[in-house]
Parts: sequence; structure tokens; C-alpha cells
Amino acid sequence: MTWTEPVETIDWHTGGEPFRIVPHSPAAVTGDGLTVAERRVVATKSDEAQWVRALLCGEPRGHADMYGGFLVPPDDAGAHLGVLFWHKDGFSTACGHGTIALGAWAVASGRVPAPADGLTDVVVDVPSGRVTASVRTSGGRVEDVTFTNVASHVHARGVEVATSRGGVTVDIAFGGAMYAVLPAAAAGLRVRPEDVTEFIAVGREIRDALNAAGAAEHPRDSRLSGIYGTVFTEEVRLPRLRADGTRRLHQRNITVFADGEVDRSPCGSGTSARVALLADAGELSPGDELRHESVVGSLFRARITERTTAHGEPAVITAVTGTAHEVGTCRFTVDPRDVLLPGFVLR
Repeated sequence: MTWTEPVETIDWHTGGEPFRIVPHSPAAVTGDGLTVAERRVVATKSDEAQWVRALLCGEPRGHADMYGGFLVPPDDAGAHLGVLFWHKDGFSTACGHGTIALGAWAVASGRVPAPADGLTDVVVDVPSGRVTASVRTSGGRVEDVTFTNVASHVHARGVEVATSRGGVTVDIAFGGAMYAVLPAAAAGLRVRPEDVTEFIAVGREIRDALNAAGAAEHPRDSRLSGIYGTVFTEEVRLPRLRADGTRRLHQRNITVFADGEVDRSPCGSGTSARVALLADAGELSPGDELRHESVVGSLFRARITERTTAHGEPAVITAVTGTAHEVGTCRFTVDPRDVLLPGFVLR
């Protein structure tokens, strides 16, 4: 198919990671009577939705690491909006950095009314459930956003994987999507821009091996199964005891998600998965803070808001705070004579 209408977007970034918002989404995903989780299934089967996704992700309008979302109706009146997250390889189940950007945009644009000074909750339905972006404003401007996620939990510990850099042992946790987590040093790497190419290669190997083995099957919803990303971690400094007796951890990470995409932010849903693992190991408790740094130096601050259960197993509700900024507005046009439509990805 060829979509000939212009596509308007509002582009933001959260910690360096792009988020391209599409207010007027393809009709295939905006009809009545569906949940956002069901809309994601529709999107994966829709030529229209897939074509527009490819148009906005692929060159020359995007790039291999582009990320964004179609705004869709929420599940019910309890949420302000719904969103289908997408990237060059398809539609994801969760996105923390995208939720932070959406919260900031909703308040900054006036879509959700907010006081000049204070906190405003923007409730968003995503394929993995209902999440909240608490937007802090000061002097009429957005200062930061705290993303409260669905319950995050450990899925598996000590899973061995063979890679081209040798055997590694990973833990698997759910933070809205399934993540494999391991120290970067286990693959002989450092969390730094110079090692990005090697991270992409080994991240793909780990994802493919675990998915082939069925190692990340969600216990209740098969739509949430499968390794979405691999989180490589590195400690910046030893945990510090604060005056009130709580701890501050400072770690950095690089997350390789989908088919070799690199998150420029510390990864919101990946940070939630990391917090679940730290809580399970007794390394992070309510009141403690994880300062999670990305490969480009941007920072999320994460904490546990409550302990809970998910599928009968221990879980945590996480809150991840970050900043988002508008990059620009775009009106992408389509010439049906263009032989490179909807676009291409060189990587």
C-alpha cells in the first residue's frame, strides 16, 4: 500500500532517546471497543499501521534507532490516553522513556490541565497495562516526570547462554517487557559509546538464544512473552548510606532492544526490571534509590513505591524519574512516485 496523506508528529526525547508522537493515528488502530493490548495485535496485522510505522522509523525520515507511538483511545475513562509504542521492528509492549515523554507533552501542550506549580498525574494505557506519568511543574514549565510502572518481577535467575564472546549467565526480569540482565564485564565490555557495536552483536545473540529456548514465557499473557531487551550493567560506585539510613546505588547500563536497537536513555521499563532484580537480591529496599545512568550519561532515578505480588510471586511497583524535552514538530509528506517508500534501514 501507499499512504499519501501527510503525517504530523511531535518529536520529543527522554534522556537522549527519541519519542515521535503521532496524534492522528492510522484508522486501523483507533476504532471503538478494543483495549490497548488488543490494538497492538491489530497493529501488527494491519498493512496501514505497519506502513506508517515503517515510514516514520525508516530513513530518510527516521533511522535504525527511532522510537515513537500512535495515540489511541484508552481502555476506559480512567485513563487520559492510550498509546501503541513502535520501533523499526514492530510494536513493543512497554516503554518507560516514551511514557515520560507523553506525560511531559500532555501537560506542556495543555491536553491534560495542570497547575503552574505542583504534580499532575497523566494516566496512560499501554499494552502491558495502566501506568502513570506524574508531571512536576514549576513556574508553568515541566521540570521532570515520574513514571509509575506495572508490577515488575523476577522471572528467572542464573540462565546460561553461549555467545561469540564466551558463555555468560543472565537473569530475566519483567518490567512491562521481558529483559535479560547481566554485567557488561561478563561479555568483556564497558558501558561506553566505543563498545556499542559489540553490545549490539552480543545483545542479539542473547535475545535469540533465550527466545529459541522459550526462556521468557509470561505466566499469564503470551503477548508479553519473549526477551525484548538485554540490559548490560556496570557499577559506577559502591552503594552509599545516606543520613536517613537509606541507600543510594549508582549504576550505568546499556540496553539493546528489539533487533539491535540501542537505548540512549537508561531505559524506563528496563530500569524497572533492574529494580525488581535488586529488590529480590536484598540490594534495594523501599526508601533506597537507584541512580541509573545511560551510555550517553543521561540519568533516571528509580525507587520502589511498594512491594506486591504478581502471579503469586514477589513483585515491586517502581517509580522512575527522568526529564523529557521537545525536539520539534514535523509534517512528513509522501510522494507516491518515490520508489524508496516507505523507507529503509541501513544496519
